Amino acid sequence: MQLAVLSDIHSNLEALERTFQALDERSVDAIVCLGDVVGYNADPAACVDLVRERCAAVVQGNHDVAVADGGGLGALPPDGQTAARHNHAQLSAAQRTYLAERPLTHTVANCTLVHATPQAPADWTRLTAYPAAQEQFDHFNTDVCFIGHTHSPAVMADTLGVFQVRAGHRYLINVGSVGQPRDGTRKLSFGLFDTEAFAYENVRLDYDVAAAARKIRSAEGLPNRLADRLEHGT
Repeated sequence: MQLAVLSDIHSNLEALERTFQALDERSVDAIVCLGDVVGYNADPAACVDLVRERCAAVVQGNHDVAVADGGGLGALPPDGQTAARHNHAQLSAAQRTYLAERPLTHTVANCTLVHATPQAPADWTRLTAYPAAQEQFDHFNTDVCFIGHTHSPAVMADTLGVFQVRAGHRYLINVGSVGQPRDGTRKLSFGLFDTEAFAYENVRLDYDVAAAARKIRSAEGLPNRLADRLEHGT
């Protein structure tokens, strides 16, 4: 199976449409999403509808909860809180219910899907250090666990010194962010995993950043700083 793994779309329609265009060209077997469909950007309704239509499985992210019903809103940074309130107002009741009802974890094709960590999915912990990442291997049973949340792609193996995905090891793989990359590049990020060959590719693509940024700056209730972040990949 060719599995496409998306995360942290954050209401960025331009990035999401570019992602689906690329996936249609590759003819993947299934598309899954690791959450945070909404937040930060200007097109939450269109993004929810596209993800609902195109993704075979979607787990819940912290911004999905905050936008859907205000849960954990105070834990978000100030701009995130402002964007969550904006996005909440843009969604229908049915769209908010869809986000609120997403599971915290899902398993498909020997892969665990979770937004932040398998150890405590609802705590929204950021994995930024190797020791904390190593603890996670005790909390999933599949060979691969896909995560997002930090917006920075990374591959972490259960064995020190293993940096590329290959059979014989277990992996925690961060697929990066479709809609708000934070690793110093404006290019969107997602993952492709061949379950039979046990091969992983992190895909980076250009998209119309200028259009997404203009929408933020013209939207009532979204801070201009969020447009700046898209333009600088931070």
